[in-house]
Amino acid sequence: MSEPRRFAVPGIVLVALAASLWGSDAILRRFLAVGEISASVIVMLEHVLLTIVFLPALRKVRPTIARLDAKDWVSLVLIGGGASILATTLFTQAFSYGDFIAPALLQKLQPVFAILLAALVLGERLMRRYWFFFAGAVLGAWLISFPGQTRALFSGGEVSFAVQESEAALFAVGAAALWGMGTVLGRSLTPKIPFAQLTALRFAIGLPIGILVVLFQGRMAEVSALSGTQWWAVLWLALIPGGAGLLIYYRGLGRTSASAATLGELAFPLMALVYGWFFVGNEIDGVVLTGVVVLIGVITAMGLAQSKRKDEGIGVVAPKDEEPALA
Repeated sequence: MSEPRRFAVPGIVLVALAASLWGSDAILRRFLAVGEISASVIVMLEHVLLTIVFLPALRKVRPTIARLDAKDWVSLVLIGGGASILATTLFTQAFSYGDFIAPALLQKLQPVFAILLAALVLGERLMRRYWFFFAGAVLGAWLISFPGQTRALFSGGEVSFAVQESEAALFAVGAAALWGMGTVLGRSLTPKIPFAQLTALRFAIGLPIGILVVLFQGRMAEVSALSGTQWWAVLWLALIPGGAGLLIYYRGLGRTSASAATLGELAFPLMALVYGWFFVGNEIDGVVLTGVVVLIGVITAMGLAQSKRKDEGIGVVAPKDEEPALA
């Protein structure tokens, strides 16, 4: 008698679940950012918890790091200090201005920056096709960030920019650019460092940098002032979107094609809109919705093109004598 077959959750469902969890990251990050706790303290506490979570992987890194050269260590420090601490701090700070939709969705610019930085850092050549994707992403980001100014442009009204609105967009875009940098540098390290160990090193290296930032700002006392609700929010941020979200996402990637995973990731912007409407009361502005459609359409088209033709599908040619690498 044959054993009953065990049910396996489809990979695209796991990817979509992980993307939905990342949406909860944005809503909780906004809850913490609009309070009295500073962005640097929030990010430092996240790294404390995430370093503890990844301690089993961190205990295995000694043989791995013994093989690293100076260039690899520079990349690790830039990943930990830039792509982890600084990027997450900028992203968190973007929510402190009150808006939810724009900071949450502008992080979808990350792959656009990753490809551009790969050309600068790894020597990959950008084809004309890439700039069409880039222009579409910039258009979508503009519509999401500045709906009022867009309406003024088309109606012939006066176009003005509020300082807070502009700063929130710049912080979110800066975070996306730094995460893109982390993607590029991580690609150069993955042949030498397994994913779990690289993630553990990212948090472990970022932690002392985050502590130094908080000490320099004189904000360490804020830790003792956190309420029970704020502690639960920080705990959720670190363990669910940060820890479980990553594990579920990569488990899903192992069970599905890249094109299906790209579609599954659409759960993030959709859930961000739902979270923003339900928890924050953000009305879904027509211009913003148009920007969401444009930006997500561009990123999805890039993902589908890349899954079919590697990087050449999105207009990237790897250096000679190298295989095209996924961005």
